[in-house]
Parts: sequence; C-alpha cells; structure tokens
Amino acid sequence: MLKRARIIADYQFGRGAGAALFPDDTTYSLSKTRRLRYLYTGKERIATVRASDNLLTLSMLGAKRLHDLFESPRLRVVASDDAAPFVAKGGNVFAKHVLSVDPEIRAGEEVLVVDSGNRLLATGTAVLAPEEMLQIKRGLAVQARKAAEH
Repeated sequence: MLKRARIIADYQFGRGAGAALFPDDTTYSLSKTRRLRYLYTGKERIATVRASDNLLTLSMLGAKRLHDLFESPRLRVVASDDAAPFVAKGGNVFAKHVLSVDPEIRAGEEVLVVDSGNRLLATGTAVLAPEEMLQIKRGLAVQARKAAEH
C-alpha cells in the first residue's frame, strides 16, 4: 500500500514526491471498502486519498514536506503580503491577491500557498488556471484546505 501511495504522489506532484511524503515509517488506514484512505507519520496525518479521483489531499505536514522538496515556483501560488495573515489563518486566496503562480498547475490540483518570502501559508485546491489567476481581478483562486496557524 505504501508503494501505491508513493506512485500516486509521484504522478500527482512530480518525481521524488512519493519518497519525500511517505518515508518508510509511514502508516496508513483503509476505508470500509478496503481501499487506501489515510497516511500518517505517528499520529499526524500526512495525506488523504480522495475517493472521487484517487488523488491526494495534503495536511500541513505533507505540504511542508513538498515545500522542502521542490524549489519555488513548483506547485506554488504566491499570495500578496496583504493577504498572507488571512490565508495563514485558513482564508481562501482570491485572484486579486495572487502575485505569481507555477505555470504547470491546473485548476482542480492540490497547490501550496506561500507568501512573497516563500513561507508556507496553506495548502488547498486551485480553482482557476494559472493565466486566469493572474489576469482576473475578482473571484476565488485557491480554496484553502489546511492553514499554517490552524
């Protein structure tokens, strides 16, 4: 099961993500239908496998591991410093507050939200494509799931 989780992570986030997210001491639990669902280090959740598409949603621990692994701008949406305190407390990122974005991400993908100093603020789902985040001045850009100060 751990091998399967690493393969999903490498597919979703890029080569090397699986090994970085899920070291050998990672434990997991299965759903009622006996499918891989939650992955942990000790008692802390790293990621959840979404039932709808079998992709991963990250906890802040998982986001931190990917943040440390990949150089900026990989997987990142950079929020303005005005919005950073709000986002760090669990707020969503609106398009007018996006300074820059990894051009490789697609709408619906799991992303890392950072401030201009590359400090991890939150993890969430990109609602817009990178070009839209930068051009549109209103509306939601990233739906935050987990925040640094939660």
